[in-house]
Amino acid sequence: MESFLVAVNAVVPFLCYITFGYVMKIKGVVKEDFLQQLNKMVFKVFYPFMTFYNIYKADASSLPRPVMLIFCGVSILVLEVILVLTVPRLVKENPRRGVIIQAIYRSNFVLFGLPLTVSVFGDVASSVAAMVVTVVITIYNTTSVVILEMFNSEGKTDVKTILVNVVKNPLLQGAMVGLVFFFLGIHVPKSLLTPIADATSPVALFVLGGTLHFNAIRGNLKYLVPALSLKLLVLPAVMLALGYAFGLRDLELFLLVAIYGTPVAAASYPMAQNMGGDGELAGQFVVISTVVAVGTLFGWIFFMKSVGLI
Repeated sequence: MESFLVAVNAVVPFLCYITFGYVMKIKGVVKEDFLQQLNKMVFKVFYPFMTFYNIYKADASSLPRPVMLIFCGVSILVLEVILVLTVPRLVKENPRRGVIIQAIYRSNFVLFGLPLTVSVFGDVASSVAAMVVTVVITIYNTTSVVILEMFNSEGKTDVKTILVNVVKNPLLQGAMVGLVFFFLGIHVPKSLLTPIADATSPVALFVLGGTLHFNAIRGNLKYLVPALSLKLLVLPAVMLALGYAFGLRDLELFLLVAIYGTPVAAASYPMAQNMGGDGELAGQFVVISTVVAVGTLFGWIFFMKSVGLI
């Protein structure tokens, strides 16, 4: 029950921000064209800053076992390759391909995985989880830029064009600056870092709620149901089995669920919206996965405790 409440408490703020944005648009307090401009600011300012902050604040002294970091990094990259090769064979529309691929592999690890991990294992696990976050988020942000550029609305697949757009992408630039500050040990006052980083998710979810069109969900069920079933049920099971086979135990196994079984990352919506992807479908993935994950995460935690994996 405690783990279920943690999952609920992780989800409720998300739903509140989304609902607030939707109600404000319905009431006419904000217009959708304003929200689209705000969405561009989230993509170009807020998320790059949060990406920088997540890397900058990492604790190098709290490294997990190398096998854990290697398994996480390699498994995400292999999954992405498999999806890039298979999804285009199943989905005809180019803008939806990148969005579906990103929805399956990219999770809201920071805002869901960390609270759940601390709830189950205590504060002692937070430093290990935070270092895993750094590795995972760096891979997410880098590869998602490449994938969305590969499958944008203009259908550009020219390697040079993709590489140029990747280098110019604000999220990747934020990650690179974060790495420089991290390795050089450059200190920035916390009072300058936390305001924008803390505001990123609330603003992004408010925009998501205000630009969401519920009448379009029915038409996208053929994408939403199989993709989210794969993400929230199949992938965590596969990764648990593989992780156990590679010698991962207890906290390490739970972190795999936190990586693969949490909702679709909120950042996937503004990225899709600003990079030629199907932003509406991306927003639906975020909202529906956030609600459904309350039940699926509880199920995974209950299962792992029942069989003695944690």
